[in-house]
Amino acid sequence: MKKLSLILGCILLFAGIVQAAEKPTIRIGARVFTEQTLLAEITAQYLNSKGYNAQVTGGLGSSLARSAHETGQLDMVWEYTGVSLVAYNHITEKLDKDHAYDRVKEVDAKKGLIWLHPSKFSNTYALALPQNVAEEFPDINTISDLDKALRDPENKNALVALDTEFANRSDGLQGMVKLYDMDLTRKNIRQMDAGLVYTALKNGQVFAGLVYTTDGRLSAFNLKLLDDDLHYFPDYTAAPVVRKAFLDQHPDLEGLLKPLADLLDDETMRQLNARVDVDHESPSKVAADFLRQHPLN
Repeated sequence: MKKLSLILGCILLFAGIVQAAEKPTIRIGARVFTEQTLLAEITAQYLNSKGYNAQVTGGLGSSLARSAHETGQLDMVWEYTGVSLVAYNHITEKLDKDHAYDRVKEVDAKKGLIWLHPSKFSNTYALALPQNVAEEFPDINTISDLDKALRDPENKNALVALDTEFANRSDGLQGMVKLYDMDLTRKNIRQMDAGLVYTALKNGQVFAGLVYTTDGRLSAFNLKLLDDDLHYFPDYTAAPVVRKAFLDQHPDLEGLLKPLADLLDDETMRQLNARVDVDHESPSKVAADFLRQHPLN
C-alpha cells in the first residue's frame, strides 16, 4: 500500500512538473513609477490565470526598459505613444491621438515590437501648483502664466520640482524650456524621485511641480493643474507592446489583452494609482481586487 501511494505521489508530482513546464513564460517589464508597477502586476495576474507563467521585472528606467525589450530580454511592456515616438524614435511632429498610435505602431514594428490594442487612458505630463501657491497666485492658470511668475524678482527663489527622468529626457525639460522660453535654471529646479515631487507639492515646499494626469494624488492633495497652452506635451496613450517573435509563438495574447486594455480609462487609472500612492495598499492587492471586480473570460 505504501509502495502504491509512493508511485501515485510520484506520478502526481511528475504531472505537476510537466504542466508547469508547458506554461509559456512571458517576461513583463515595468518602469519605475506606480502606474507601470500596477499595469505589470494586473497583466501578470491576469495572464497567470490564462495559462501563462508571467514574470515581472520592475523599477526600470526608460532607456533600460526599451533596450531590454528590443534585445529580447523582455517580452512585453506597457508603453506610451508619446514616449516611444519622441524619446525612442525621435519623431517630434505634433500628432493627434489616432495618428500618434498609427505612427508609433508603424515605426516600432520595424524594430520587432508590436503595439496591441490601446487602452482608453493617456497619462501625459502636466505642471501643477500646490494648494497654497494656487490660492496666493489665482492668475496662474497656464504654463505661460507660470513662466511669467517665475520671472518676477519677488519669486527668484521659487522652486520647481521635476522627476529625474523628465529632467533628463529629450521629450522632457529641455524641450519644454525651449518651446515656452522658460526662465528655468539649476538654481530653481529640484530633481527628485517622482513620488517625492508629490510630497513636496502636498507640503507646499515648492512653487510648482511636474505631475502625471492619471495620478491619484492630484485630487487627494488638492493640486491645481496648469493648462499646456502651447501644446508641448504629446499624447501618451498606453498600450501593451509585445515582441513580434513572442507574439508569433503566442498569437492568443492579442485577444487576451484587448478586453483588459478596454477596461483602463483615465478615471480608473487615477483610482488605482490613488490606492497605492495615497492609501498605501500594495500593488499586488490592488491588482487582485481589480481583476476580481472585472472578471475577464
